[in-house]
Amino acid sequence: MKQRDSHIEKHREHHPRVSFGLFLIALGLALLVATNDMLHLGSVKDYFTWETALVFIGVILILNLSFIPGILMIAGGIWFMYDNHFGEMPEVVKTFYWPGVVILIGISFIISSFFKRR
Repeated sequence: MKQRDSHIEKHREHHPRVSFGLFLIALGLALLVATNDMLHLGSVKDYFTWETALVFIGVILILNLSFIPGILMIAGGIWFMYDNHFGEMPEVVKTFYWPGVVILIGISFIISSFFKRR
């Protein structure tokens, strides 16, 4: 059983080139959004802050099938980014944000169990 589990884990992990390729694709998309000001944040330097770095790293983690750390990184980045770029956070968002994140983490546990079975 132990050998079978390590065989499954070995196939679940990406080759380093695949991970680097995913990183470059995500970086290219981020640059495309920043240079065209698609989120209406202003100049390119306004797009590349520590908050957006958290979101970017979270996306990379999710693409590498690390769902829970990815969701937490994205949630933290959006939480801190909200006040700086979108004004004050509405009370409804403050009330439901972190419970929603916990629900997403629960869903990611369920989804990741399907990957572990194969």
